[in-house]
Amino acid sequence: MSIVRLAARPLLATSFVATGIDRLRHAEETAASLRPLVQQTESVFPAAGALAGQEKTIARVIGAAQVGAGVLLGMGKFSRLAAALLAGTTAVNTLVEYRAADSTTPEARRDRRNRLLKNLSLAGAVMLAAVDTAGKPGLVWRAEHLAADARRNVRSISRGARRNAASMGKDARKQLKKAERTVREATADVVGS
Repeated sequence: MSIVRLAARPLLATSFVATGIDRLRHAEETAASLRPLVQQTESVFPAAGALAGQEKTIARVIGAAQVGAGVLLGMGKFSRLAAALLAGTTAVNTLVEYRAADSTTPEARRDRRNRLLKNLSLAGAVMLAAVDTAGKPGLVWRAEHLAADARRNVRSISRGARRNAASMGKDARKQLKKAERTVREATADVVGS
């Protein structure tokens, strides 16, 4: 692991761990902020009706996910999966915080905008972490190259089989000509005697 990754992942993770702990400690406040979003989700997706009244549980799940994924990201364990999970929780947090923020005064609007930009920056950072392979090829790259190698091998085997068949054909023709010559010579000897 490079020194940059060694330092950057824990630095990135600290914000998520701190926010997750805060969400767990103040689940009631987070639930109140989540309530309008849950109600809007129910109106769009009626199947989400089971979420009604579960805002506190949702807040705790988001907080626990942030703490757990943040710790994993900071330690460099399952970092791509952890970063993807953090990107999802960041999207929810960004939406909730933006909707709940005060926008009545110019200072409040500026503060709301700054928090939005901070959250979007964190989302971008964890998206980069989610696709970072730490210098190792990802599964998609490996699969593509495995398929390309297989195609190359099949072509090579096919070419080799064609060459062998052509060579065997030449050898068979030579043997046939040799046998014909032998038969002619034997026939000539029998007729001549």
